[in-house]
Amino acid sequence: MCNLYSLGRQGPAALRAFFGATEDETGNMPELPAIFPDQMAPVVVATPDGRTLSMMRWGIPGPKAFGEHPVTNVRNVASPHWRPWLKPAYRCLVPVAAFSEYADTKPRKTPVWFALNEDRPLFAFAGIWRPWTGVRGTKAENPDRVEAEHRLFSFLTTEANGVVGPVHPKAMPVLLTKPEDWAAWLDAPTPDALKLQRPLPDDDLREVARGKRHDP
Repeated sequence: MCNLYSLGRQGPAALRAFFGATEDETGNMPELPAIFPDQMAPVVVATPDGRTLSMMRWGIPGPKAFGEHPVTNVRNVASPHWRPWLKPAYRCLVPVAAFSEYADTKPRKTPVWFALNEDRPLFAFAGIWRPWTGVRGTKAENPDRVEAEHRLFSFLTTEANGVVGPVHPKAMPVLLTKPEDWAAWLDAPTPDALKLQRPLPDDDLREVARGKRHDP
């Protein structure tokens, strides 16, 4: 399960240009060499006027039967809990330069970083988002722990390919590397968009680093 990814040194201007966003709501976004669950991160959403780059918080509450714990990775898209958020209005692109899975080493697990190549070109996770009212964020962000309106995101996973599988055999994120796939994920009818829930070909991905909890 991917619970760590990076944007490296990519800032809002680079993200806007790469994903064709015409509006930017990210404000003073810092560099993000390590993005963890419950952290704010940029996503791209489609609007009637084009694409918008926005900041949202990583992790959508799961089903009530399981305590509504924040879910960062969504695999079972047939679940009634996730079905409403798979409509085009709630799909998003999650910009990424590299992502990490943890190798099951001793005495502690080792972060292993994957990217399209050593230069860390941008790509996207196939994301979903939703509005939600409740208590989220660190004590520094929300010292009084009060309820607020949040926009939350997660992203889809699929079976692991031959590059990720030796480290994390259960799953890998759904990676979108082509403009036509970004457009399909944002705008296509749900059955067509879900055809993108598939592993990236082995030749398109490689391991690029090990050992650190930020992409070096």
